[in-house]
Amino acid sequence: MAEGKFDAAEKRWAGVGPYYAMFPVKFADSVIKQYTKEGDIVLDPFAGRATSIYSATIHKRTGIGIELNPVGWVYGKAKLHPAKQDIVENRLLSIAKTVDEYIEAADNLPEFFHLCFSQNVRKFLLAARDQLKWKQRAADWTIMGLLLVYLHGKRNQSLSNQMRQTKSMAPNYAVRWWKEHDLTPPDIDPVNFMLKRIKWRYAKGRPYINGSQVYLGDCNHVLTKIRKHLASSGKLPIRLIFTSPPYSGVTNYHYDQWIRLWMLGYPPAPNSSLGKHRERFQVEDEYKNLLETTFRKVSYLTGKESVIYVRTDSRKFTLDTTRNILKQMFPDKKMTIIEQPVNWTTQTHLFGNYSTKIGEVDIILK
Repeated sequence: MAEGKFDAAEKRWAGVGPYYAMFPVKFADSVIKQYTKEGDIVLDPFAGRATSIYSATIHKRTGIGIELNPVGWVYGKAKLHPAKQDIVENRLLSIAKTVDEYIEAADNLPEFFHLCFSQNVRKFLLAARDQLKWKQRAADWTIMGLLLVYLHGKRNQSLSNQMRQTKSMAPNYAVRWWKEHDLTPPDIDPVNFMLKRIKWRYAKGRPYINGSQVYLGDCNHVLTKIRKHLASSGKLPIRLIFTSPPYSGVTNYHYDQWIRLWMLGYPPAPNSSLGKHRERFQVEDEYKNLLETTFRKVSYLTGKESVIYVRTDSRKFTLDTTRNILKQMFPDKKMTIIEQPVNWTTQTHLFGNYSTKIGEVDIILK
């Protein structure tokens, strides 16, 4: 790692969370600086790993994010509100003392886990999975967030056998590939592995922390609560809505993160049907309804001076749907369209669209 890239706490913590379809950090910083000033509120109802909210926070704005996928939510909590280093390390060591209680459970995991992780790693993961209260405790969501970063990826740079870091591979495919290439899981001491990475993450301190929050849940339910809270405290309207909704028919964020979801207590296998808004949005009416309902509620939080900045897919259905709904919900604002070339990993790029043509579109209303 080039030290210049990580010479401040804000830079070291910004990268927490391998997660496709995320805003590039520099892009998020530029939008935040252009459209807001210190003290303003920034809202992202489809927060992902909370890049937009983190950028708002370190630039002394207040960020409010909502994320349905608990993987992204944990990443966001770890970045926005990391616990103190000594508390995190002591918590990790306390879990390490209990790993031998999980030998039988580790041996009874499906074949995929035996080829993905060594027994020592499996025991440790099961202990952490069982004991970390990642929804309630700062130390626990910090450990879980960092643990999810290294759960799988390049061999000897993660806890797993060789695997893509961003997307969880299907178990049958992974097992077959590992066997064909005669790859066994690396023999890693998971506690020392994580302690080294925790020390590196904290080496420049913790990032600037303020009242920014990322909420776990369906944005359409959470937005109602946010509106009541902001109205009662006199903080409406919100200055900037900065988001990138899921693209229609591209990916299933829950299915494609199944290993990390398993760490958070989900079943030990991918599941393509985990509930509303957790699939690929292949049904056009459902996709339209999601965007329409969300941006209608967002419109109640905005005013004349508010800016709405939405990044979306350039494919016709997603783009037309997003553009038309934004026009409907913000009829008094002028719309600007900026086409973005594919020069980073986008949602469509990751799933087979390697075209050098326009890949995404920014829609700005102000």
